[in-house]
Amino acid sequence: MLVKTYGSAVYGVDAIGITVEVNMSKGFKYYLVGLPDNAVKESQQRIESALKNNGFSMPGRKIVINMAPADIRKEGSAYDLTIAGAILAASGQVSDERCADYVIMGELSLDGGLQPIKGALPIALSAKENGFKGLILPKQNASEAAVVNDLDVYGISNIKELAEILDGNPSIAPEESNDILNKINDEFPSLDFSDVKGQENVKRALEIAAAGGHNIILIGPPGVGKTMLAKRIPGILPPLSMDEALETTKIHSVAGTLQKDGLVIERPFRSPHHTISDVALVGGGGIPKPGEISLAHNGILFLDELPEFKRSVLEVMRQPLEDMVVTISRAKVTVDYPANFMLIASMNPSPGGNFYDPDDPNSDSEHAVRRYLAKISGPLMDRIDLHVEVSPVPYDKLSDKNAGEGSIEIRKRVIEARETQTKRYSSEKGIHSNAQMTPKLMKKHCELDEMGNMMLKNAVEKLGFSARSYARILKVARTIADLDKSKNIEGHHVAEAIQYRALDRNGWLGSE
Repeated sequence: MLVKTYGSAVYGVDAIGITVEVNMSKGFKYYLVGLPDNAVKESQQRIESALKNNGFSMPGRKIVINMAPADIRKEGSAYDLTIAGAILAASGQVSDERCADYVIMGELSLDGGLQPIKGALPIALSAKENGFKGLILPKQNASEAAVVNDLDVYGISNIKELAEILDGNPSIAPEESNDILNKINDEFPSLDFSDVKGQENVKRALEIAAAGGHNIILIGPPGVGKTMLAKRIPGILPPLSMDEALETTKIHSVAGTLQKDGLVIERPFRSPHHTISDVALVGGGGIPKPGEISLAHNGILFLDELPEFKRSVLEVMRQPLEDMVVTISRAKVTVDYPANFMLIASMNPSPGGNFYDPDDPNSDSEHAVRRYLAKISGPLMDRIDLHVEVSPVPYDKLSDKNAGEGSIEIRKRVIEARETQTKRYSSEKGIHSNAQMTPKLMKKHCELDEMGNMMLKNAVEKLGFSARSYARILKVARTIADLDKSKNIEGHHVAEAIQYRALDRNGWLGSE
């Protein structure tokens, strides 16, 4: 008897439908074909033990299992339940009438229990797109998959419950729709900008960065609050839209980093240690997995003490910063991972941590400062829109008991600016903020008045800005104008944008 059940293979952040065909005939042999890896091949022992320990039997016949399409490699143990369901139906132990209604995925334990799987959300989305009635998977993944509407999601604890569903007598109800979107607007990080004493100019720069989705680097001596400021940026970013929440959740689902709520409702904040490898940062491995820059998609990647990262690690970020996607190529597979993130970096200005001061004999020399900053290549620094110097806070500011402006007030202005940009780019696919503008859109939306044009011309000629720096200044100026609710970019907007190229102005950029 031939029976078909259905599963999914996750590649990148998307799922591809897999058909498991089981045919039984005379004989006594077990064949598994269709390009399975070792984890899939080992399913025979897990399935046999699970069936016997739950009152079922492993048929003593010739069993041929084909996983189609056969040219796609099947990896992992999540196909155990798909194969077990097909064996039960083909041997007549459960009905085969409902096998075509469900996508079935799950890893079996020897006692018939189920272990959680990765990629439940992409699998659920694929099941809905392909017209399946429902999805059967481990209970631990049910809330994640239930984010998808119009799909019956059964979170089961053991193989007996699978048999009940296939026989049409389920003892459990489908998971309730996980309508968690409203929580997105209610959630607010506990870290608030009102805790920051002084640093008003830096807070202004961070507001601009958040409003336009710009990359920013903070340069200053130890203890001035660079890390403290960076950790408060998520509190002023706009809430995730439903599409962004689904995109972000898919990546974390594939990586296996999801929390129990099932849907990512806060913008990610990733802060890897400076000993990270290039593969861990951008993704990859024998079985490709998302790296830190993809886990920061729609959120923030914070690199503290930027020069301490290996040069090769930093250089692999060049292409993702421009294209907002990472392509991982291997001999047998090529996958794309989204990487639309805000890069927030911080660094000391010198090995000793201080700026060059000709009046202070204890400060690092100008040569030492230049050599330290040159650890960051010019092309990489060019891709960072705002360079901001962070100075020590004077005592009168530190001892001031009055709280500064809080994150809620700043966030309101950021959201208004983002809404302006959303309307502006509503007809552009994949463009949501000023930082993502193409040259064509810059020509359309970044026209300068005479004063602004002259000011930028002088800056480019006297300070030696590159073409990329020129484009970054225009994008930042556009964001500043949006925060001012100005339709046009004016001279003072350009002037403020130019001042945020501190390293360019001082001629301290690396040249490699």
